[in-house]
Amino acid sequence: MIGFVSRRLATALVQLVGLALVVFFAIRLLPADPVARLVGLNASRDAYLTAQRSLGLDRPVAEQFGSYLGVLPGSSGLLQGDFGRSWVTGDPVAQEIGRVLPITLELITVSFVLAFLVSVPLGMICAIRPGGAADRATFAYSLFAGSQPEFWWGLLFIFVFFAELGWAPAPLGRLDPMSTPPAVVTGFITVDSLLAGNMAAFRDGVHHLMLPVLTKVFVLSGPIVKMVRQNMVRVMASDYVLFAQASGLTPGRIARIALKNALAPALTLLGVLYGYILGGAVLIETVFSLGGIGSYAVRSVLAFDYPAIQAVVLVIAAVSLLVYLVLDLLHAALDPRLVG
Repeated sequence: MIGFVSRRLATALVQLVGLALVVFFAIRLLPADPVARLVGLNASRDAYLTAQRSLGLDRPVAEQFGSYLGVLPGSSGLLQGDFGRSWVTGDPVAQEIGRVLPITLELITVSFVLAFLVSVPLGMICAIRPGGAADRATFAYSLFAGSQPEFWWGLLFIFVFFAELGWAPAPLGRLDPMSTPPAVVTGFITVDSLLAGNMAAFRDGVHHLMLPVLTKVFVLSGPIVKMVRQNMVRVMASDYVLFAQASGLTPGRIARIALKNALAPALTLLGVLYGYILGGAVLIETVFSLGGIGSYAVRSVLAFDYPAIQAVVLVIAAVSLLVYLVLDLLHAALDPRLVG
C-alpha cells in the first residue's frame, strides 16, 4: 500500500509541475495587458513603465518563470509555498485563497456526502426491480433534475423555500449578518462552530447551507443514481451472484456483495464530478452570495491578476488530485488487486 500511495503521489507531483508550466506561459499568450488594466488607459508612459517594473513584467519570461518557481537567488516562489501577491489587492494570494477555498469545499463536500447517501440506496432499489415503479420514477427524476442548469434550480428553490414558504434564510452568505462568526480554525463554518461550542452559529450555518446544498444534491444525485443502478444490474446478472443465490445466501448478503463490486465505477464518477463542480462553483456561489473560490477565480480573471489565476488553477488541481488519491485508496480497499 505504501508503494501504491507513493506512485500516486509522484504522478500527482509531475502533473502539478506540468500544469504550473502550462498555466504560467498560457496566460501570458493571451491578448491582454495587465499593466494597462492596473494603471488605466490614460496613464503616462512613465507610470506604465513603473507599474510594469513593479509587477516584474519588464524581465524576460524565462526569468519571470524562475522567480515564480522560486529557483532564482533571493526569490520566493512555488517551491517555498509562496504563490506571490495579488496584483489587485497587494495581499498574499495564499492568504486570500485560504479564506475562500474552505467556503467552496464545505459546500461541495457536504453536498457530495448527502448525494451519495441518497443515491446509493435509490440505485440499489432500482436495480433490484428493473423497470418497476421505483426505477421509472427515479429515471424521470434524474432526467428532470439534469435538464436545467443548477443556478436555475437554485433560483427556483430560493423562490419556493424562502420567498413563498419562508423555511430558508435569505441568500446573503454563510451566516446571518447579526450572527457572531466563530474563530477561524478550518474555515468550515459548521466545524469551527462546533469546535468553539457556538451552537447558535452552527445552527445558523446549517440553515444557510440548506438551499445551496439542496441545489447541489438535487442535481448531483441523478447521475450517481443511474451509475449505481446500471452497475448493480450488471453485477446482479454476473455468475458469482447467481452462484450465491443458488447457494442459498440471504438477499441482504447478496446485495452487500454486489454493492461492493458496483461502487467502484460510482466512486470514479464522484471524483470526476467533484473536480468539475469545484472548478465551476461560481454560479451557485453567486446565487447564494457565498464568495467562494469560484467567485474569486472570476474576479481574478477579469482583473488580469496573474498570480491569483495561477494559484487558483494549481489549488483546484491539487484538491482534485487529492480527491482522486482518496478514491484510489477506496478502490484498493474494495479491490486489493489494484495495489499490486
